[in-house]
Amino acid sequence: MTNSLFMRIRDRFPSDLSSVLIETPGGKTYSYGDAETASAQIAGLLTSLGAKKGDRVAVQVDKSPEALFLYLGCIRGGLVYLPLNTAYQAGELAYFMDNASPVIFVCQPHREDEVKAIANEQGVAHVLTLGMESEGSLMDGAASQSSDFAPVACDDDALAAILYTSGTTGKPKGAMMTQMNLWSNAATLEKLWGFNGDDTLLHALPIFHTHGLFIACHCVMLSGSKMFFLPKFDRDQVMSLLPRSTVMMGVPTFYVRLLSGEDFTADVTSNMRLFISGSAPLLPETFTAFKERTGKALLERYGMTEMGMATSNPLDGERIVHTVGPALPDVDIRVCDEDGNVLGTDEIGVLEARGPNVFAGYWQMPEKTA
Repeated sequence: MTNSLFMRIRDRFPSDLSSVLIETPGGKTYSYGDAETASAQIAGLLTSLGAKKGDRVAVQVDKSPEALFLYLGCIRGGLVYLPLNTAYQAGELAYFMDNASPVIFVCQPHREDEVKAIANEQGVAHVLTLGMESEGSLMDGAASQSSDFAPVACDDDALAAILYTSGTTGKPKGAMMTQMNLWSNAATLEKLWGFNGDDTLLHALPIFHTHGLFIACHCVMLSGSKMFFLPKFDRDQVMSLLPRSTVMMGVPTFYVRLLSGEDFTADVTSNMRLFISGSAPLLPETFTAFKERTGKALLERYGMTEMGMATSNPLDGERIVHTVGPALPDVDIRVCDEDGNVLGTDEIGVLEARGPNVFAGYWQMPEKTA
């Protein structure tokens, strides 16, 4: 029986599809039923434009509920989702279009002319637009599509997404994430971090990275819980929503900014069961100050684009300051020297990982993969 990432996620939706999936800072809500309908219509639109199973759809848009539904629409249609940082400029977009050969590029409405010019040069067939308020040709075109779209079956090793790494050493590399890479990590973390249908995640991360898109959104959808979906980290908004939230995922600077005001207290965080920190090292002084102020220990974990999460401090039990915890249950981790010899405790070397979460390689770069 072939399953797909989308089918597995959809199987975890709550039985009552009117349950809230997303609430925006303005108080607008989107249900799991809305995600079901929008993903079907978007998958219908993309395939009507000629996108076939395995084709890439590149996306450079602002964070919005519809941007999440676009991701779901892609994997529902068996397409490979390729999110791009909104900071990337024309020269970088030309490189991504050339390297990934997407059939469709979805951009911000105000950049449509610029992106179309690059797309024409690079042979990208279609450019669609999506704005923060759902405006643009993507949702306009999706509106006329059927709300019934049979999910495309995909094998476990079929690609679900390509995420470009920052390119600190040369050109960005496209990390190929399979259906199983993303599913295994999501299922492990949702269980490990104790997500349940009563949770509310405070989501202030971007969704063009692993952290905000796969780790955060998957944990919510797999548990049938809800999230406050903030366009970006805004301290006042976060402070106002903390009393109604139970989990927050953030980068260390989020927690530093919360601690910067005297109004961040144990009372404000009394409803919170879990604060998770990642994507950058958490300084011991931040960990200590946070625990002193709130009585709660930040849960630090470690991962990278190429494998999602690999380690995590425990949900129950001591979280040791300045450590990222042991390997996840289905992941093997070791530290080796340059020759591949396993090193002892307190020795510094190269981290090696093995597991169902580890990516399939770099897109069209066999020498980098090797």
